[in-house]
Amino acid sequence: MREIIAASEGFPPVFILLALVLSSVVIVSLILAKFKQSLLVGYFLCGIVLGNSGVIPWMGMEDSSAIHALSEIGIVLLLFTIGIEFSLKELKLLKRAVFVGGGVQVGLTIGVTFLVAYLCGLSWTTSLVLGFGFALSSTAVSLKTFQDLGLPESPQSRVTLGIAIFQDIMAILFMVLIPAIVGSGGVTEVGYAFLKGVVFLIGVGLLSRYGLPQMLDAVAKTKSRELFTITVLGMCAAVALVSGLMGLSAALGAFAAGVVVSESIYSHRVLSDVLPFKDLFLTVFFVSVGLLLDTGVMFDHFGFISLVVLATLIAKAAIAAIAARLSGLRKNTWILTAMALASTGEFSIVLFNKAFGFQILDPLWEQIILASTAISMAAVPSLMKWGLVVSKKLRKHKSTDICRWEEEVGMVHQIETLENHIIICGYGPVGENLHRNLSLADVDVVVLEMNPDTVKSLLSRGIKALFADARDVESLNLAQLKTARGIAITFPHVEVACTLAKHALEAKQDIIVHARCKFLSDVAELEKNGVHHVMLDEEQSGRAMIRSVMQSYEAHIEETWEA
Repeated sequence: MREIIAASEGFPPVFILLALVLSSVVIVSLILAKFKQSLLVGYFLCGIVLGNSGVIPWMGMEDSSAIHALSEIGIVLLLFTIGIEFSLKELKLLKRAVFVGGGVQVGLTIGVTFLVAYLCGLSWTTSLVLGFGFALSSTAVSLKTFQDLGLPESPQSRVTLGIAIFQDIMAILFMVLIPAIVGSGGVTEVGYAFLKGVVFLIGVGLLSRYGLPQMLDAVAKTKSRELFTITVLGMCAAVALVSGLMGLSAALGAFAAGVVVSESIYSHRVLSDVLPFKDLFLTVFFVSVGLLLDTGVMFDHFGFISLVVLATLIAKAAIAAIAARLSGLRKNTWILTAMALASTGEFSIVLFNKAFGFQILDPLWEQIILASTAISMAAVPSLMKWGLVVSKKLRKHKSTDICRWEEEVGMVHQIETLENHIIICGYGPVGENLHRNLSLADVDVVVLEMNPDTVKSLLSRGIKALFADARDVESLNLAQLKTARGIAITFPHVEVACTLAKHALEAKQDIIVHARCKFLSDVAELEKNGVHHVMLDEEQSGRAMIRSVMQSYEAHIEETWEA
């Protein structure tokens, strides 16, 4: 043991801790994946085991500074990726979900939490801070689960995103207000906090206009992928550092840096470079939260912690359901959104950690609240899977139940009774070309498209179009699948095409399914899932290339003969 400790002294503590975390996560993930359980729960448990097993002190890291450093790094990087996905364009598009749904959700949650905490004997400042923290949900966990469920563009996901955007905006305000609220400066302290927040936001705004674009232009001209990635991460670290030095939060600065990047013309490039690491950041974040928890406290107060978690999930789900209904989701369709927003989130932990630094609560309460927050986040994937099952069962009895929010972008455009029409899924270049040729042949079509602008454009031209996810059976029913002759999947996404074909054939056995794929290896998979006609992009490109080359030779031969 002494030899191991002596050897470890030559390594930075954070490096040793990160090696332990990632190694143990791999083992835990393999076990959970075998039993088809949520990996997020495994990351959380992994952190708890590492933090309370004695391994970390055994490696010579009795000081908890390495754990706090790892936690800070994880949440800073995670919030940077969340900021990148935040978009002002989304804010405009989802304005009803953002301002109506988000305002109701945050306002009611703060009010209920404040009332309960105040009645339990806590001060009004502490009660208000707890209200701020419990009002926020986990954007990273809920949106990742929507992706895992194959519903990233569903109405429920979009409403969840809209409410989450409002939460992110309010989190910035909360972060500025907390030092003033828990401090003793009164009105002066609040005014100073607002001033710092305004100065920071002005600085970030100037950076987005006069600093970052020019810097990225110069870096992009070098055509160096490494330099581009380093520049983006360096900018994130710099803004986070400035935010921390101003007394706000490094995590808040990282989020603001992500938002700045999201509005640049290079946002997609940044997403492609950074987002592959988002799961790693989420992993480090969850494990680091588990590392900070004391199992002794959890076991001694297991009943009370369970009660807090249960009350949080029930109360927040009920409030989120109200917000989802007011955002436009009708009846049974709001269940999934309610489950997605039932927990507290990563910003909650940031706020609580900042507030706890002012010693507004006993350390025991800090552990209880931190444990409750982490457990509620870990429960979200399972709750969403359960909510999806319940929603589908209830919607079978009311298949025409739709979303009022979708009406704003043409979901319920009047479609008269059609027969022998074609359902076109996706309206990119291929879908548009197919539609043009079908129109020349007087074949009716219904377009399913997830781009609201495209749908609005089609509707303005009198073309039957639905803002809908084609994988949803309800969307296919609205497109009159039972009277259609065929369905054309115009984008080369094998997993989506297989799911869509399966749903279509279950609803109508004689429907003819057409699909695209990029590679020859995908053809068998599509045919296995019922696709009747597969268009291989490589084959079509090869034919076009042969035709083009041969035509050039024919022209050359004709010119030679004339000469």
